[in-house]
Amino acid sequence: MKGFINLFTCLTVLMAAAVCTGCDHIDNKSVPRFTVRIDLGSFALWNTYGVNGVGSYNIFNMEKHLPANFQYNVNTYTGYGGVLLMMGLNGPMAYDLSCPVEISRDIILSVDPDNLETVCPRCGSRYNPLTGDGGPVHGVAINNKVGMRQYRVTPSNGGYIISN
Repeated sequence: MKGFINLFTCLTVLMAAAVCTGCDHIDNKSVPRFTVRIDLGSFALWNTYGVNGVGSYNIFNMEKHLPANFQYNVNTYTGYGGVLLMMGLNGPMAYDLSCPVEISRDIILSVDPDNLETVCPRCGSRYNPLTGDGGPVHGVAINNKVGMRQYRVTPSNGGYIISN
């Protein structure tokens, strides 16, 4: 009987731990998955449009022609709301710029130059793109447990390719 109680206690503790760790999970996939492919794979392209120091960033949005002089082609895709490329604490990071709470191509996050958080102009939610997860730090996004959709940044020939 004692072995059964210990087994029951262990299973109960494991189930409670699994439920509690699930409570802290941030959903970074609330923004619809749209194709992303930005080729900054050469040293010249990366040197012109890439990011170098922690906190430096660039915004890519084909529909809005951002950056203005970037040569978009038929193989370039910039996601649902555009792409934020930022040099994070552990290297270059890329995220969709659509707010994960509002989920609209027209409600785009902006970068706060004072603390480098991204901010939604409608709901006021704020996110941290520097740490590599784009998690919420303020606003409705914390209650909704949603973060920025992240994209891959893969080294290539002196630069990087951003994709999903």
